[in-house]
Amino acid sequence: MFSHVMLGANDTEASKTFYDATLGALGARPGRADDKGRVMWMHNGGIFMLTKPIDGNPACHANGGTVGFAAASKEEADAWHEAGLANGGTAIEDPPGIRSNAFGSLYLAYLRDPAGNKVCAMHRPAQ
Repeated sequence: MFSHVMLGANDTEASKTFYDATLGALGARPGRADDKGRVMWMHNGGIFMLTKPIDGNPACHANGGTVGFAAASKEEADAWHEAGLANGGTAIEDPPGIRSNAFGSLYLAYLRDPAGNKVCAMHRPAQ
């Protein structure tokens, strides 16, 4: 359904450090920057990118928006969360754990990245 996700970041170096660590915990290689300063990670068929806004205005996070990253296990989601906390992320919502809803049970770990974006690692346990 999605070709890529791109988030704005005012300090792309701080955000790159955060995402190199968190996405690295999920098995991704470090991000690469292009000649325009955009940073890209490609992993398991997905593309995730950071950029300074092209209109010159400051980047801001989406109120109510979340970018979710797939984790292969509870342990991988926990490693993602720990890497994020150690690299400029902020813990938000409940601690990592199982949440049950109309879609079933999900293992979720939430953070805010250095730019204030809400991000999540999600593992779908066997139902």
